[in-house]
Amino acid sequence: MKEPTVTNAPPAGRKFPCPQCGARLDFDPNSRGMACPYCGYTQKIERGDAAEIVERDFEDYLSREEAKGSVIEGRSTETKCPGCGAVVLLEDKIATDRCPFCATHLETKPEVARAMIPPESVLPFRLDLRKARDAFDQWLNRLWFAPSALKRVANLGQLTGVYLPYWTYDSMTYSFYEGERGDDYTDTEYYTETLPDGRTEQRSRTVVRTSWSSVSGEVQHFFDDVLVCGSKSVPADLIAGLGDWDLPKLEPFKPDYLSGFKTERYAIGLKNGFNQAKDLMAKAIDGLVRRDIGGDHQRVTSVQTRHTAVTFKPLLLPMWVAVYRYEERTFQILVNGRTGRVSGYRPWSWVKIALLVLGIALAVTLVVILVASLGQ
Repeated sequence: MKEPTVTNAPPAGRKFPCPQCGARLDFDPNSRGMACPYCGYTQKIERGDAAEIVERDFEDYLSREEAKGSVIEGRSTETKCPGCGAVVLLEDKIATDRCPFCATHLETKPEVARAMIPPESVLPFRLDLRKARDAFDQWLNRLWFAPSALKRVANLGQLTGVYLPYWTYDSMTYSFYEGERGDDYTDTEYYTETLPDGRTEQRSRTVVRTSWSSVSGEVQHFFDDVLVCGSKSVPADLIAGLGDWDLPKLEPFKPDYLSGFKTERYAIGLKNGFNQAKDLMAKAIDGLVRRDIGGDHQRVTSVQTRHTAVTFKPLLLPMWVAVYRYEERTFQILVNGRTGRVSGYRPWSWVKIALLVLGIALAVTLVVILVASLGQ
């Protein structure tokens, strides 16, 4: 297995000057290459030697100090948002910016980025700002009673392209369980019923009963690419709302893909990320255990799972983030940078709701008056 690069000093950082006008080249989702936003120059991204995405040995990495990693090339400084606490990795030569997760101005002086396990693969953006705005607009148009000001978020292009840190985990699991199996069967039950005239009568009916028996056993399963978000800046339910990611399309990491976009530092480390992955695996294992028990009903009293051959990948996934403040509350809306699927919290315009209720009440009043006048 290829050993990770270990360094205690940040690299000088790569810059992408346009050979025609000298401006910075940004990654262009449409051409999947570098493009100058000023003169239109385009340039292909060469894959180079880093053409292989490898799975890293989990236990081997834990035996080392996580701090003995490196920084993301081209992101040699970082700053912590005073509003939400997110640690944003800044592009070289950018001193101040706004937090993509809460829109707070990042006034804190940037510091040298701390060493970390750097991402080794990335899903590049497939949607540019225009396409992301179109997806946002379609989502907005389906909302009832949304404040009019919310639409201005999309109209003004207040969407920020962000790469969020993720982990994937592979694990071969052996789960030993104990429980009970319930098998249904039908039985005839006799009962006495009192008739309206006071007489009693014995009757019968068919009932379903369950026979329980103790069981134990083992299930085995290999989990591949269990995905865990390494950010705490976006609620888990919003992340889940973005849908699945086309992980087979991962590209070996190159700083070119990050140019023009923001990047967040891992807030959930390798070990804690695996704890979350184990929780996700446990839900699937519960289903496997119940299937193995069989019968009509299952009671699972204990499951002991052993994880072996655990590997991981650090990676970055793309999304467009809009932050909207309404009545002293902050709302986040996310757009999947690959599929355009939107996931977000939406505010309600109580003015619009009140006007609708008032309109309905007025219409009902007019109908009552009209009916009353016709009846005279």
